[in-house]
Amino acid sequence: MVNPGAVSLPVPPWSWGVLGGVVLLSLAVDLLLHRGDREQGRLWACAWSVVWITLGLLFGLWVDYQFGRSAAEEYLSAYLIEKSLSVDNLFVFLIVFSRLQIPKAEQHRVLQWGIIGAFVTRAVFIAAGTTLLAAWHGMIYPLGAFLIYTGYKTATDHPDETNEGLVLPFVRKHFPFSRHVRGHHFFVREDGRWVATPLFLALIVIEFTDIVFAIDSLPAVFAVSVNPFIVYSSNVFAILGMRALFLTLADLLTDLKYLRYGLAAIMIFAGLKMLGSKLVQLSHLTSLLTVAGILVTAILPSLLAKRLKPQP
Repeated sequence: MVNPGAVSLPVPPWSWGVLGGVVLLSLAVDLLLHRGDREQGRLWACAWSVVWITLGLLFGLWVDYQFGRSAAEEYLSAYLIEKSLSVDNLFVFLIVFSRLQIPKAEQHRVLQWGIIGAFVTRAVFIAAGTTLLAAWHGMIYPLGAFLIYTGYKTATDHPDETNEGLVLPFVRKHFPFSRHVRGHHFFVREDGRWVATPLFLALIVIEFTDIVFAIDSLPAVFAVSVNPFIVYSSNVFAILGMRALFLTLADLLTDLKYLRYGLAAIMIFAGLKMLGSKLVQLSHLTSLLTVAGILVTAILPSLLAKRLKPQP
């Protein structure tokens, strides 16, 4: 259940310093190793996906050492929920890059700035959410109902380009832009004026969709923890690996035909957990195993269906 006392977990200020230091060092190393305009292969992206996941798990071990097993289970559950739900956002990235014809060599640059922007917006949303839940614990019930509705819509709606289709025409209308990618520049001069390039349009759409995604995913994370440090750190480490995860799964996303139902089930599970928090108290380990089981149940049939599909 949502633990009302989770916000009372003593988190010394230096713990936030440790989190900030690890994140800044990770970003610096990532920027250093990915500088230049050469396209990164899938093997490189797979290796970095392993690195980011390992880093997230190691931070979970540090949380276990510093704050205890219960806090570590909260962190791992929140991390797994955020990591799994972030896959849904990768579909939008795929659509945006395809629609704007962003070269693969430049996609990592757009995603890098998008990740940095996500750190800021998540901090604002998490601060507001935890403050609201601390002041009024009854807020978990409308949040739970919202999650169930979102899960239902995720399972029943056909995958579309709603977010991209709303924001892209608006940006094109209000910003002068070039129709051609000009190296790695977000703005260039044409006919004596500054115009945006497709890289900037892609960045704006990605930032907007991340805000929409956060509105869906953060309530699910609040179902397992309302401690700001646990929620934010789990989000940060899940987001850090999104770029490598996208480059790894870009060619496989359309083949994971049942994944959307698994993501919907996770949101519905989190919503039911919120609504029934007064009646049924699930341990953090039970929540963690449930989310993992849902993911396996959704991914394995998708891979099997792809393997059994007749090849042209």
